[in-house]
Parts: sequence; C-alpha cells; structure tokens
Amino acid sequence: MGSESKHTYLLVLLAASLISITLALILRLANNVEVTPPPGEKYGMVFDAGSSHTSLFIYKWPTDKQNNTGVVSQTHVCDVKGPGISSYAEDPPAAAQSLVACLDEAMAIIPSQSQREAPAYLGATAGMRLLSLENPATSDKVLREVSKVISRYPFNFRGARIISGQEEGAYGWITINYLLESFMKYSFSGRWVRPTVSNIYGALDLGGASTQISFIPKAAVEDINEKSDFKLYGFPYSIYTHSFLCYGQNQALKQMLVKAVTGQDLKQPVNIPCYPNGYTATVPLESLYDSPCTAANAPSTSGSAQIAIKGTGDAAKCRVLIKSIFNFSACSGQASCSFDGVYQPPVVGNFFAFSAFFYTFDFLNLTSGQSLSTVNTAINTFCARDWSEIQSSYPKEKADRLRDYCANGNYVLSLLLDAYKFNEDNWNSISFMKQASNTDIGWTLGYMLNLTNMIPSESVAPMKAQNYDLWLASVIFIVLSAVLGLIMLYIYCR
Repeated sequence: MGSESKHTYLLVLLAASLISITLALILRLANNVEVTPPPGEKYGMVFDAGSSHTSLFIYKWPTDKQNNTGVVSQTHVCDVKGPGISSYAEDPPAAAQSLVACLDEAMAIIPSQSQREAPAYLGATAGMRLLSLENPATSDKVLREVSKVISRYPFNFRGARIISGQEEGAYGWITINYLLESFMKYSFSGRWVRPTVSNIYGALDLGGASTQISFIPKAAVEDINEKSDFKLYGFPYSIYTHSFLCYGQNQALKQMLVKAVTGQDLKQPVNIPCYPNGYTATVPLESLYDSPCTAANAPSTSGSAQIAIKGTGDAAKCRVLIKSIFNFSACSGQASCSFDGVYQPPVVGNFFAFSAFFYTFDFLNLTSGQSLSTVNTAINTFCARDWSEIQSSYPKEKADRLRDYCANGNYVLSLLLDAYKFNEDNWNSISFMKQASNTDIGWTLGYMLNLTNMIPSESVAPMKAQNYDLWLASVIFIVLSAVLGLIMLYIYCR
C-alpha cells in the first residue's frame, strides 16, 4: 500500500470514528433528565376598610407550596388617601373613587398574567358596623359603590362586606400565628410538625372604633358566644375572642370628652386632664354626640352650641377620667369578666399587641419591653409637658395626634390593666409589634388565608432538560474532535 493510500485510509478511519462518537453523543443528549422548573407566584389582595382609613394589602406566595405555614408574604401596602369609607355616608360614590389610586398601584405590581387569578376582597370593620347600626340602607349603598369600582379591574373580586368583630379578632389571631409558624413548622428531619400549644400567641388589636382580644385560655371557654373554633392543618383550635364596639381609640376618646363635659358649666372652659397643659380649643357640642357610641348621652337640645375646652396635662386625673368610660360594676362578683358584664377568662400566654396599641407606644418609645413602672413614668412625663413645647419638639406631627397621645397612652394602660386584667407580673408577656416576618400584623392576611382555603397548592409539571455537566463535557469533546480533524486534514494536504 502506497503512502498516499495509507493517508487516505487513516483519514477515512478518523472521519468514521468522529462521526460514530458524535452520533453517540447526540443520542445521549437526547436522553434528557427530568427537572422541575422554578415555581411561579400567586397573588392576593385585601382592602382593610377601617373606621379612620383604608389600606390595601397585596400578598404573594409560591405556587408549589401546599398549605405551608409562613409561605405567604406581604409584597405591598397602599394607604388610601382620605378617611374610612364609612365617612362617605353622604356621598357613597366618593368612597369608591377613593380606592382607585391603590387599585391602579395593584395593577402595576401584580403581573398581568396573574391578575385574573388573584383573589381580591374588601372587609369593612367597626366604622361600617356603626354606620350599619345608624343607617343600614346607606351602609349597603357604600358597599355596592366600592364593589362596582373594584369589579372593573381584572382581579378575581370576591366581594365586599362588613366583617363581625369576632371575625376581626379571630383573623388577627390566625395572622400572627401563621406568620410565626405556630401552627406548623418544618423540622430538621425534613418533616412538617406541629409546635406545642404553649407557642401559640394571643392577639390584641386596637382600631379606631373597636378593640379585640383573642387567645387560648387554660380551661374551656364557658360562653359559647365568645368562642371561635378552627381546624387548621388538621388540628382543632378553640379560642376566646371578643370585640368591644365603641372602645376603639377614637370612640373611646369621644366617650372621655362626654364624661368630662357632663355636669359642667358649659359657659366656662371645661378642663380636660388628658390634653396637654396650654392646649385650648372650641368645639361644637353636638360633635360629641354624633356617634352611636355617645348618642344616648346627648342633651335634649344642643343646637349650634360651642364649648371651650382647656388641657391641664394631669396623667393621674386623666387615668381616672378614662377609667370612668368602662362599666366595671356590671362585673361585680364575677371572677371571669372584663367590663360591661362581658365574660373573659384570665389572660394566659404571650400576646402580640398591634395596630393602635403599637402606634401609640411606638411614639412614646415604649415598644422595647420596658417594665410597667417605666411605662407609667414615661406616660406621666409626656402628659406633664407643655403644649407649646410638645409642638416644637414634633413639628411634623399633626396637631390632633399630638394632642391625643397623653389620652391614648392612658387609654392603652387602662384597657390592658383595668379591663383585660393584665398586671405587673405578666406585663412583659405583651409584645408591641407592627410586623412579624416583614408582614404587617392585622386581620387581613388571616381573612384571605381562610377564604382561599389556606392557599391550595398547584402542581408544577416537570420538563425535559439536559444535565449541565454532561452538556459541558459534550461541547468540549466536539470542539477537540473538530480541532483534531482539522490537524489531520492539514497533514493529509501536505
């Protein structure tokens, strides 16, 4: 065999080998491994239509999770400009229009492909409960108007309604314990386990028109009207929960003013110990009785009468005045009773206090676990400050809020100590918090979790994909083979 024939033979042999190996690699690459694509995300939204303002909470969660505790996270909060929707009794369409800016924000935040599946709710609380008591037809019209506007957007709108006080308390309790993984926790062994009941937190909520307390008592709840039963993650829970309408922060202070002016000579300025020393104002007498919470105490004729009020900044007298708005005599002789004759078992365990509880104590720098004596001293000190000095110290704070911090601080203390029966021994079982796991604490998350059946999972179909290491090795081999072939071709041509 000649030299040229030998070269031809070697070249053909090399080419055949390269082709065989390349075909084998192609066949191997075709046998892909199965991998699961990254999970998508689902969204949900709830309007919290409170007595003094409305907020929109947007939540998201991975689609591949099956009812796991703590997987739902808060992605955005939009505060609606203006007062709560119950304030639009004279103009219900304006209540609906006030929501538009936040709905537009939701459109920008929730991906277009997820909008039609995103459940949307509006829950109205104590402000609308009061309006419903005053004028049911107007209350219904406000809800119809807001429903019309929300329905125009491409979300899965599931209705607007007034939730009961008991629901509000129970959903707040669910929110806290869901976020803190108190219902279910992922263990180091790779399994979901149920923590002990001692790790379940109680919930203390303070709004503008109502306040709620919810917790698991040591013994069974004796009054079925104050009990809520749940089955969460396959386990039953029975909690005590009660909502006090008219004892939210704003309505409580309105009751305080009524108590202060009752029996006074209204031709003279009325001293208000819960307002800072040096504060003065003139208010319409009828404005004190424009709520179902105080209407029963209205004088037979008030007309356009104006009354002058003067702050005296006396924390001790303020506490006595605020305590007078509670009917403790109705609990006389009853060990398990808060006020107004309402059954309440003794508080037990740890509690999260949120909403106005947190905002009041946060302003007073009392959210870091201070002792009860320190809290009392701080509130007394603030109440003793002169009104002009307070205003100069907080130039960005609204005047009416500044005016009310002394009253609100004392109200929080009276509500927790005198009404709910916390004391110096268990005071530090209360944590004043706005968020848990970067999510605002309130009833809205628990409400959505309950109405969406605790977030059902979606199965994600596997797709074909090539193992990365095998792909990289194949590419390197093909490149080297091509280079070797070029070298052999060069040798042959020479």
